[in-house]
Amino acid sequence: MIVLGIQGYEPTWHHDAEALAAVHRTRFVRLIGKKLRSSWLMWDIAERGWFADGPVILDFGVTRVEITHRKFDECAITWDQIDLNQPIDWYEHFDWRPDPHAALRAARGQRLRSVNIIELVTTAEWRPRVLHAVEFLFEESRLAVYNAMDENGLTDIPEKDLPVTNWRRVHVA
Repeated sequence: MIVLGIQGYEPTWHHDAEALAAVHRTRFVRLIGKKLRSSWLMWDIAERGWFADGPVILDFGVTRVEITHRKFDECAITWDQIDLNQPIDWYEHFDWRPDPHAALRAARGQRLRSVNIIELVTTAEWRPRVLHAVEFLFEESRLAVYNAMDENGLTDIPEKDLPVTNWRRVHVA
């Protein structure tokens, strides 16, 4: 199976923050104290921009974590599945670009302090909590890879500027 034209990429989707945290906790714990060396985004050459449906790749030297959001509240985290040297075999106009987003550049070179999964708390009985983002807290910055309605979004809004209500953090590492 080839997802998004990426050979070897086999994401497992989660919509529950506790489950997502439990599955990946051990690997994230090993990243605490490591510096973010680089990041990669899937680039649409024809459109000359980030293809936000593709995974966000964070390279910590010892390992790479790959994060993708889809639908309303699904997230997949994979580890070292994507070979950046392999061409993306999908419509023939995609490639990988290093650090093309300001939020990624701001975190580059910083040590990782903590990882959380952020949920949106709702009043809906059918879905009281919605998986929203994977949050990385570095020495001097914050990076969140969030669900931007069926694609990835990136932000480096500082913690102090986040809303205090309707959000819940699930600590991972």
